[in-house]
Amino acid sequence: MNQRVVDPVFCVFSFNRPRFLENCVASIEQCVPGVRIIVFDDDSDDPDTVALLKRLGQTHEIVSPQARGDHKHGGLYWNMQAAFERLSDEALICFLQDDCQVVRPLQPGELDQVSRLFADNPELAFVHPCFIRGIDQGKVPVHDATSADGLTYFREDWGQSAGVHYSDLFITSPGRLKANNWRFHPSEPANDRQAREKFGRMAYMRSPFAMWLPEVPAYRGKVKTLALKLAERKKQCGFYPFRIWSGEETDRFLARPADSAAPIAEDFLDCGERTPPRPWTYNPLTGLRFLKQLNNVEQFFRR
Repeated sequence: MNQRVVDPVFCVFSFNRPRFLENCVASIEQCVPGVRIIVFDDDSDDPDTVALLKRLGQTHEIVSPQARGDHKHGGLYWNMQAAFERLSDEALICFLQDDCQVVRPLQPGELDQVSRLFADNPELAFVHPCFIRGIDQGKVPVHDATSADGLTYFREDWGQSAGVHYSDLFITSPGRLKANNWRFHPSEPANDRQAREKFGRMAYMRSPFAMWLPEVPAYRGKVKTLALKLAERKKQCGFYPFRIWSGEETDRFLARPADSAAPIAEDFLDCGERTPPRPWTYNPLTGLRFLKQLNNVEQFFRR
């Protein structure tokens, strides 16, 4: 069997979602066997998560923050910066989060192709490994250009806050970030603006291998507003892991014509018998205008 020439380090960022974290790590183990996995945990205090981290620590590296973030996303971006600095000499690193997973086996040579993308494109900093969310399809055109080799495409820039130059889930060459004095800012839009200033557009894989899980509830221990509780109930938020493809399914996916449509998650992925209604959402309040407004009011009076 052919071996990968380039092995990226997979970094998983977690906080108080034990079932999701276990699923994410297991999906990497199954689909990219033998790869190095590091879990960067944001000081989880949920007992089940703490116990899981202890078990995972027997086979993988577990890193906890030296300081807690004080912004909306806790220590996520602090941990992303810590991971970047810790792994700055690696050829490639892949950043995932506990509420996503790898959905198919990575074939020998796929990650080597990603490495060559960076070598051949000096303005490239981020490659997105995920499918397009169906809810995004109707908002703006999915893409406006495909790379010459047909391996990637680019999102059309219609002024969206993130996703054109940067996403929190990505593959990167840390050496390239380091050479351009990159430092993670405390939000996805802020990092997209920084990436716009320093690099070209983010490349989306035409044959992605990862995806956010649909209809994910808030992390354990979060103090929820009444609006958020009602939204989670209405959306039937829960644990919906994706079915991992067979080798044959992966081969057919990789053999798609170069001019085929952009890979929309709902067109290719399923969660077995428990697949939520499509299109999937990734925030319980998405599409629920009244509850979103109520949530904002509740949060205002909690300050």
